[in-house]
Amino acid sequence: MNTKIQLSLVLPKTITNDYKGKKAALNFFYFATAITIVRSLIHMLAPDGGAQSLATIPLDHYSHPAKATIIYLFGTWGLSQLIMGVFYLIVAVRYKSLVPLMYIFIAFEYFMRIVIGRMKPIALTGTAPGAMGNLPFLMIAVLMFALSVSQTTGMQTK
Repeated sequence: MNTKIQLSLVLPKTITNDYKGKKAALNFFYFATAITIVRSLIHMLAPDGGAQSLATIPLDHYSHPAKATIIYLFGTWGLSQLIMGVFYLIVAVRYKSLVPLMYIFIAFEYFMRIVIGRMKPIALTGTAPGAMGNLPFLMIAVLMFALSVSQTTGMQTK
């Protein structure tokens, strides 16, 4: 596959609902979309934003203003995740030709979660489920990207 063809699979000149990659990558994209939306709603709606209940940040050891700040930041982080989740949902429903590009975004997000987590570690009382999933999700996103640009003859989903 030459570079011009690869680039057109990631950045198509015309955005359509035709998906030409492997079906497994499309199905996993649906799953990643659902996970992103659910995760965002937890951060926005949980009383602690998921900071202590999920991420194991010891909120009980902080002053009320510090605790409120962390919960607020988790809530706004949830809003950012919801925006991305809705964008993924729009792609999943109407613009499937952008699925390969979405996998680049997903891989970048999980890669940067790892980098930022190492650059700016925080005090935790356990291992957050999100932290355990960062590397596997990054590796799966890279694999799914490869499958999404691997054309399947005759497969178009509308």
